[in-house]
Amino acid sequence: MAELEQYADKYQSIQMERRDGILQLTFHTDGGPLHWGGVPHQEFPQAFADVGGDPENRVVIITGTGDSFSGPPGSAQGTPKRAPREWDKTYWEGKRLLTNLLDIEVPMISAINGPALRHSEIPLLCDIVLASESAAFQDSGHFISGLVPGDGMHVVYPLLLGLNRGRYFLLTGQTIESQEAKQLGLVNEVLPQGDLLPRAWTLARQLAQQPDLVLRYTRVAMTQHVKRAMQDLLGYGLALEGLGSADNLLNQS
Repeated sequence: MAELEQYADKYQSIQMERRDGILQLTFHTDGGPLHWGGVPHQEFPQAFADVGGDPENRVVIITGTGDSFSGPPGSAQGTPKRAPREWDKTYWEGKRLLTNLLDIEVPMISAINGPALRHSEIPLLCDIVLASESAAFQDSGHFISGLVPGDGMHVVYPLLLGLNRGRYFLLTGQTIESQEAKQLGLVNEVLPQGDLLPRAWTLARQLAQQPDLVLRYTRVAMTQHVKRAMQDLLGYGLALEGLGSADNLLNQS
C-alpha cells in the first residue's frame, strides 16, 4: 500500500496536501494553471493509483491553479499525429488515467476554479462537482481540432448530458458556462472564486464523519456503472482515436 510521503512530491504537475484524512490534489504546470500535455498525461494515471492505494486518504479534493482548471485550448496544429507504435504509449496511459481515477475508492470532490478546456471529464467524474463563476467546459482538444474524442470524452459527456446533447457538445466545440453547466446537471454548485475551496473542504469534512467502510463502499457503489461503461468503450475509443491520429500523420506526409 502507498503512503503519502512516498508519493506526495513525486509528480511535477500535482501538488498534494492532506489534513485529517482529506487529500487535496492541486493540478498545475510550473506553479501556474495546468497546461495539458505529455507530462500530466503520463503522471496522472500513476498519481491516481498512488492516491487510491493509500488507506489514509478518506476524502479527495481535486482543483486547479490560478484562474484556469486546464488548458490551453486545443488546435489542429497541436493535435498529435502519431504512428501506431508511438500511439501505444498514449493508449496505455489513456486507459489507466480514467480507470485509476475511478478506482479511488473514497468520495471525490472537484473544485473547478476556472475554464476546463482540456480533459474536463476528469473533474466531472468526481462525486460532488463544484465550480467557480468563471468556470466553463469545452472539449477543445478533439473533434474540432481534428482528433477523435475517444479517450473517455465519448463516454462521460453523453452519460452526463444525454446522448444528443453530449454528441452535440463534442462535435461542435460548444462552450458551457458555469451557470448553464449547473442547469444541465454537470455541476452541483456555482460559487465565487474565493468561496470555492472553503466549500470543498466543508463538504469533505462533512463526508469524512462517516466510517471508513461506508465512505469506500458508497464510492464503489456509485461508480460501478461508470466503470462498466469505461470497460466496454474506453479501449475501443482510444484505438479509434489512434487510427485518426495515424491518418493525420499520413496526410501530413
